[in-house]
Parts: sequence; C-alpha cells; structure tokens
Amino acid sequence: MYHNLHSPSEHRRRRWRRIRVAAALAACAFFASLCSFQARCAGIRREVLRLHVIANSDSDLDQRAKLYVRDELLRAGAALFDGSINAASAEAAIAPRVPELERCAQKALLAFGLNYPVRVEVGEDYFPTRVYEEAGVTLPAGRYQAVRVILGGGEGRNWWCVMFPPLCLPAARARRPVALDALFTGGQLRVLRSNPKVEIRFKIVELWEGLLERLRQS
Repeated sequence: MYHNLHSPSEHRRRRWRRIRVAAALAACAFFASLCSFQARCAGIRREVLRLHVIANSDSDLDQRAKLYVRDELLRAGAALFDGSINAASAEAAIAPRVPELERCAQKALLAFGLNYPVRVEVGEDYFPTRVYEEAGVTLPAGRYQAVRVILGGGEGRNWWCVMFPPLCLPAARARRPVALDALFTGGQLRVLRSNPKVEIRFKIVELWEGLLERLRQS
C-alpha cells in the first residue's frame, strides 16, 4: 500500500509555485507581445502624415470658422493635399508654402468675419488613438508628423485627418484606393486593422504615449 509522502501543506506550496511560474510566464509573454505591438505602432507613426486644424476656442462661431478655414485651405492647397506628400517629405515640400497657406487661412477668416492670427507649422504633434471607420483603419496614439493650422489662441477642439496615406481627405475619394500593403509590413497591417475595443494593447500604448507627452510638456 502506497502512502502519500507529502503533507497537504506541501501540496499547497507546490500548487502555488506552479501558479506563480505560470503567471510569470504569461506576464513575460504579454510583455514581449506588448513590446512587439509598440514597435509596430512606432513604424506606423513614421509613415503617416496628418493634417491638424485647431480652433481658436470651443465657441460655436470659432468651431464653424475652423471648418470654413479647413475647406478653403483644402481647395487652395489641392496640389499639397492630394495624398502624394508623405511624412518624410512633408517639411521640404510644405515649409516653402507655409506663408501662402497662412495668407489663405487669414483671408478665409476675414471672409468669415473674424480677424485673429493664424499659424501654419510642420512638425511632430501628439494624437490619441483614432479609428477611421470608412477606411477600416485604426491609428495608434503617439506623435506623428503633421501639418498644424492654429487659429488664434488654438485652445478649441480640433479637426484632424490623414494626408498620407490619403485616408480621409476629399482628394482621397477621387484617387485609387490606397494600397496599404505597399506601405506597411504584415505586422503593422494587423495593428492598423485591429479593433481597439477588442485589442487592449491600444489602450496600454495610449496610456504610455500620453504619459510621455505629459513629461515632454512639463
């Protein structure tokens, strides 16, 4: 007859050891997966160029002015906003046109009955996670190369879009569908086509990138 050589307490200790080992392995696997996800997000951010129009305030008048200026800029700068300028070439292509774009935005504001200053900048800006439902694409949070149009004090709700690849500009509707698989790796495409409501790593990346942004501004 065989006797159990281990006491109940020893069994409990062994069970908890196995649980701790399994938990540690699961945590390591999740951390490795998160690092890989973050690396793919960083690769996406390097390829994307965004357009960012920031209103003077949240008043109804300033918000309507923001959209009016946006429409006038897109019409006047059709050659720039046709989806052909990527993140790498943005500064060289757009910087020489900044005074022209500022004059256009200022003229649009005057036509709208407002007369506060306008600035157009090309550089990095922070964006939260954003889903573009028409394109079936999710862009992760973080800093992207962007064309920023700042109206007045720039303290109001903003409007943003993706210039490259052209996912939501009016010009994008007239162009052939964007071949995302020619711009992004397979791993990056899986990120772009993920649902942030299901993919918890989007939220973790957004929390991390938001923390980095607050540290930059402190």
